[in-house]
Amino acid sequence: MDLKIAGKSALVFGGSKGMGYATARQLALEGVHVVIAARTESTLQSASTQLSQDCGLAVRHVVADITTAAGRQAALQACPAPDILVTNADGFPPGDFQDWDSETWHRALDLMMVGPIDMIRQVVDGMRARRYGRIINIVSRSVKAPHAELGLSNGARSGLVGFCGGLARQTVRDNVTVNNVLPGAFDTDAQARHIQKLALSQGDSVEAIRKSREAHNPAGRFGRPEEVGALIAYLASDLAGYMTGQSLLIDGGEYPGIF
Repeated sequence: MDLKIAGKSALVFGGSKGMGYATARQLALEGVHVVIAARTESTLQSASTQLSQDCGLAVRHVVADITTAAGRQAALQACPAPDILVTNADGFPPGDFQDWDSETWHRALDLMMVGPIDMIRQVVDGMRARRYGRIINIVSRSVKAPHAELGLSNGARSGLVGFCGGLARQTVRDNVTVNNVLPGAFDTDAQARHIQKLALSQGDSVEAIRKSREAHNPAGRFGRPEEVGALIAYLASDLAGYMTGQSLLIDGGEYPGIF
């Protein structure tokens, strides 16, 4: 299938690892000029080198923290007019909401809501003027099926999704769509950290918790990052111009509802 996005430009946050890396890879394979952004130079350098080798197209990188104005500006200097923006940020570790003070909440909001919204603010007008734009947020299944221990993510990511629901209806006439991808349990470093935290709090082994979580999923496994990358590449494509304001689960069928 020709996604008709060869030659477009994309800015992918969290692109040095996991689902962000898989997304950058799939977009580059489609002929998109990709810039990956994250906070660590060493992992970015390694990722951009590997992606460039695998995809046959130069993938550039920029050190940029989405939670800071300086970080967002650095990302835009590296990719001033993206046709595709993918926001993606690690969640916070599981915990008890009684332990989260206002500073913790503000850090979570900056990471998972305010930073992504400001990035959207800075690129959306250019997309509308060019009459092409695809904004895709990698959030979490927790906005649809909240877990008590993930309250920081439940709250902050839901704020981003709610904001984007309103924006999406304003921009689609200009061929700018805004959608969210809601991953469940995926085989990533973030998932490994989550399981380690649960193991410490529950007094169980990491391996036992992992096996239990895999067995609980109807698919009998964790998701593969490249499955998210493929979904996002479609949402970023010219073929998906009539899909906007949606939050798409990709969780192996673990969510029990039909809506």
